[in-house]
Amino acid sequence: MNNPEVYHTPVLLKESVDGMEIAECNTCIDVTFGGGGHSREILSRLGAKGHLYSFDQDEDAEKNAPSDKRFTFVRGNFRFIYNFMRYHNATKVDAILADLGVSGHHFDDETRGFSFRFDADLDMRMNKRGGETAADLLNNATEEELTRIFKFYGELNCARKLAAKIAKSRTIKPIQRVNELIEIAKPFCPPQREKKEMAKVFQALRIEINKEVEALQEMLIGAKDLLKPGGRLVVITYHSIEDRIVKNFMKSGNFEGKVEKDFFGNTTSPFDMKKVIAPTDEEMERNPRSRSAKLRIAIKKEEKQ
Repeated sequence: MNNPEVYHTPVLLKESVDGMEIAECNTCIDVTFGGGGHSREILSRLGAKGHLYSFDQDEDAEKNAPSDKRFTFVRGNFRFIYNFMRYHNATKVDAILADLGVSGHHFDDETRGFSFRFDADLDMRMNKRGGETAADLLNNATEEELTRIFKFYGELNCARKLAAKIAKSRTIKPIQRVNELIEIAKPFCPPQREKKEMAKVFQALRIEINKEVEALQEMLIGAKDLLKPGGRLVVITYHSIEDRIVKNFMKSGNFEGKVEKDFFGNTTSPFDMKKVIAPTDEEMERNPRSRSAKLRIAIKKEEKQ
């Protein structure tokens, strides 16, 4: 088993698990197992009749799974949460937790290509078993597709110029390594903001490679269908793209944030927004990854007949 504290330090641990309001007999889901920090805290609050299902598509995470008869590890993408839970005959649950941040393990693994701190093959796949790598994307996507990715997922003002530079560079030599991408992107990253801008470049590619937006949307829809009335959805976000999706869905039940009302003027969203929690100074000191974190909690409404 990996050392969970080395693998990943959980963000907003107490606040997020408190927000689930776990009873001893509850059935809970942690859709982002990672190092297992949140899952272990959930298990500490469950009784003998409670059960926790934890999802992760990365084979490295499975090594952190605790040996506990109340625990089931689900090796799969959380976008398929409803189908997996139907397979396990557990389609009504009390609380669901999602920590959407990339595991510290991925950023610290020099071989995975998630971080611009280490030269490595441009991989960036959460699931190493298959699919397109970041290098594949950079060398095969059209200039227009790359512009869209950097604009919407990296929120980069230089998206078009960067895409054009990549398209030109790959005609001379395929882009395979982290340092090759850094050299291409560096002229578009002002020195005073170089790290932040470079992080946005890598974020955009990671989101596209792992289809994170689509996966998040499908997970939220599945979570809505799985939660019992009064059940709690607890989500930790880290950047504006995913936070907007979560906020809109909790507020309105759709991803556009369009609030609809019934004949009596009542909001038809399946959730009641409970609260939003930001990290304290102490939390940010303990875990720098939490600086951009935002914790959102919503409660599933009673279903109307």
